[in-house]
Amino acid sequence: MFDVRKFGAHLARLRKSRDMTQSELSDLLNVSRQAISKYENGDSFPDISILLLIAQIFDITLDSLINACEPTNNEAVVLTHVALGKTDEIPSDLFSDKNITEDIINIAPLLKASTLDIIANGLSNHGINITKIVELAKYMNDNSILKLLNNASFEKLDENLLAKFIPFLDEDSKDVILQKIFHGELHYSLISKMLPYAEYMTTQIDAAVLDGVMSKQVLKMISDYHNFGCDT
Repeated sequence: MFDVRKFGAHLARLRKSRDMTQSELSDLLNVSRQAISKYENGDSFPDISILLLIAQIFDITLDSLINACEPTNNEAVVLTHVALGKTDEIPSDLFSDKNITEDIINIAPLLKASTLDIIANGLSNHGINITKIVELAKYMNDNSILKLLNNASFEKLDENLLAKFIPFLDEDSKDVILQKIFHGELHYSLISKMLPYAEYMTTQIDAAVLDGVMSKQVLKMISDYHNFGCDT
């Protein structure tokens, strides 16, 4: 598994092997000396776009630099493609690996939202459990989340999980969940967690109750929410 601390220790060894100060390295990378210190202490990781420059400065391969972090094979492939500016060339068969979602979650903090949008295409083609989307949501843009939701497995979505997830959803993604409630694929109790973030749903829910699609208990849930001004 990718380990930022091991990268930092490796970078420090490379720098000292060249009898180079942190300030000298920072000048070459066009970052602050404090940034170099954080890299070496494992407190942060460089922008992936400068990994190739680091490899060139120390006359090593990009692979050896990335492998110093002890990544999984999936993590190494993704990071290498991103560092080379070839994210759209990540092999499609990578996304059929059973461990790919966990690997992406582990390196997601290092990736830009635009990069994750490309990766979301691969993940969505193979389906993904809703619990994994929750973990990725804080790093992804709205379009990426929607891609994943449209081909996700929702079996494990409960009220607690939705409460953590919904602040990151735009209206289109919220509607995916609402429609699954309407079609009986998800329990109507989930609406209680959606109301603080999607009060526009009231009209749709009223119509669903009148059509007999939704239980009248949902109307009481909405009424209680408005009366008490809080999430039930």
